[in-house]
Amino acid sequence: MDWFSDLVGAIGDIVWGPATLILIVGTGILLTVRLGLLQVFQLPYALKLVFTKSDKNSEEEGDISHFQSLMTAMAATLGIGNMAGVASAVLLGGVGAIFWMWAAAFFGMATKYAEAILAVKYRVVNEKGEISGGPMYYIEKGLGWKWLAVLFALFGFLASFGIGNMTQVNTVAGALSSNFGITPWITGVALAVLTGLVLLGGIKSIGKFASVIVPFMAIFYLVGGLIIILLNINLVPEAFAMIFKAAFTGESVAGGAIGTAIRYGVARGVFSNEAGLGSAPIAAAAAKTDYPGRQALVSMTGTFLDTMIVCTITGLVIVMSIMQFGLGDTSQDILTGAAFESFLPGYGGLIVTIGIIFFAYTTVLGWSYYGEKCFGYLFGDRNAYIYRTVYVLVVFVGAVSHLEIVWNIADIFNALMAIPNLIGLILLSGVVVHETKRFQEFRRGERLEP
Repeated sequence: MDWFSDLVGAIGDIVWGPATLILIVGTGILLTVRLGLLQVFQLPYALKLVFTKSDKNSEEEGDISHFQSLMTAMAATLGIGNMAGVASAVLLGGVGAIFWMWAAAFFGMATKYAEAILAVKYRVVNEKGEISGGPMYYIEKGLGWKWLAVLFALFGFLASFGIGNMTQVNTVAGALSSNFGITPWITGVALAVLTGLVLLGGIKSIGKFASVIVPFMAIFYLVGGLIIILLNINLVPEAFAMIFKAAFTGESVAGGAIGTAIRYGVARGVFSNEAGLGSAPIAAAAAKTDYPGRQALVSMTGTFLDTMIVCTITGLVIVMSIMQFGLGDTSQDILTGAAFESFLPGYGGLIVTIGIIFFAYTTVLGWSYYGEKCFGYLFGDRNAYIYRTVYVLVVFVGAVSHLEIVWNIADIFNALMAIPNLIGLILLSGVVVHETKRFQEFRRGERLEP
């Protein structure tokens, strides 16, 4: 299998070349400018929408609430990318890669906003009476390019087995095997059964499950990371300085290549928050909402919470462990656990292991919905049971696969589904601006209400 692994790695280097990175970041920059730094000025209001209960959308069209939609998207994004993904970025691109993860996330917030606003505007009611939306619909209905919509749906369908399934389960199996001696195939069978049980209820079941589990698991992991940071607060300034210095000097990168830090920082950042991939807007389309702009702001917070908060916590702990204990040579699949354990002996590794199990399992559920909608677009929604069956079987395959191959395959499909989506976002950016202005006008009128 060495030849196949080498081939997949070579293809990954091509599809994640300069052109794709420029397209991802460039789209975010374009939208940031056209929307007037919306991700900065509207973030407080967006967070208020997320964490303030409201019944304004209770009678609106949609399958799930604002919060459930965000939690479904967060379930898919809060996964191995926040742990092993950050570790991988550091090991392959140096600690400077963390800075480029932040940069990609900042502009990615505008991208995520645009994706959601278009997803809600162009969503449809499918043959089963459920809401369907996402890049395949706004590319087809907004641009009239059916062929490009089909390409996105095809790549999204295939990507669901990589980024949302095999990489997640593979890391869980490795963590349980190294920490508790559980055989990978046992992990695969258990996760396959649990996944199948939840998928029977569709998006409403996934949304309800995610709205309970995602906040719990995020708080659990963040508290563990914050305890380490607060107990070692003296290391934080130096850690930030190390990150910023390496981002522009290429230090800690093989060959001293700054481009390597950018490549892995952006790639792993996208793997983590999925801004630009076109996956999260599929969940956003299912939300009950009156204006596309309202749900778009809610969706935008997902990138902020995912990368700016969770990945930053992980990154700081890893960098601090490199400074304090020299863990830079540890393999990517155990680096995060080793970093936490080095600061909290007896507890740190357990925090990461439990986090991996919950993060990965909810990611598998969230991506099952994305893949099912892409499959439904291609082959009809009434054939969803075929996809669900195959998806559950692939859960088992992921548990017993080789990690490097799985990661590289996930990287390839990330890029392939991102390209048609980003093309759609650029060409429909005028629609995004128009819908944004329409919602802002509504909000100004809304303030006059008692």
